[in-house]
This record gives sequence, structure tokens and C-alpha cells, in this order.
Amino acid sequence: GAAASGAQRATLAADARGHFFTTAAVNGVSLKFIVDTGASVVTIGAEDARRAGILYLSGQKGLLQTANGVAPAYRVKLDTVKLGEITLHNVDGVVVEGNALGGVGLLGLSFLNRVEMRRDGDTMTLTRRF
Repeated sequence: GAAASGAQRATLAADARGHFFTTAAVNGVSLKFIVDTGASVVTIGAEDARRAGILYLSGQKGLLQTANGVAPAYRVKLDTVKLGEITLHNVDGVVVEGNALGGVGLLGLSFLNRVEMRRDGDTMTLTRRF
């Protein structure tokens, strides 16, 4: 089975402040993210969404409280999110209008719940669960 080929993994390094920044490909387009266990879903800005070909305006609209105030947000499904060797399909996402995120997406629980996170000092290893 697939298990024999070894688990899909990604290894991240913390920055000086202990944050884990990384690059992940959404629908094949590389975007910058920060690992954020406080975000319920993968959250990206509208500009990144357009680059990744996400037609977010047809998604369910709501409002999201961000560090920079309240911003319009749209629920979407991300076809693929690839980080290191891990590729997840059909990931729940939110697209936020404006520059509330400052150009960095939030790698939230809709991705993180599907991997095992192991932190060892300045290193975090994510392993795909299934």
C-alpha cells in the first residue's frame, strides 16, 4: 500500500520569533504562509487567490476579524494544497479582501488537522495522517 512508500512529510524551521513561515503551493501556485493553529481554515488574501485562479467571489461571503480590522471574506474550497511532500485535496479555505493579511496566508486547521505536527526546538515536522 501507500504506507510502504514512506509517509509524506514537510519540515519547517522557526524564525527568530518562533513563527513558522513557509511556502505552500495552492492549486499549483506558490504562496507564502505562516503556520497558524489559531486559524480554523487556510486563509489567503484576494491577490494570492487571484494568482491561484480561485474564483472566490462566488463563495459564501462573510466578515473576518483580522489584526487589521474587519474584512470581507469568502468561503472557498482549495483543490490542492502542497507543502513539502504533502499534498492535500479539497481543503476548506477563506479568501480575505484587501491587505488584512499583509501578503502572508494563514496555514490553518483545515490543513493542519490532516497532518501530525511534531515540534522539536526550532523545527516542526508535519506528517500526513491519511
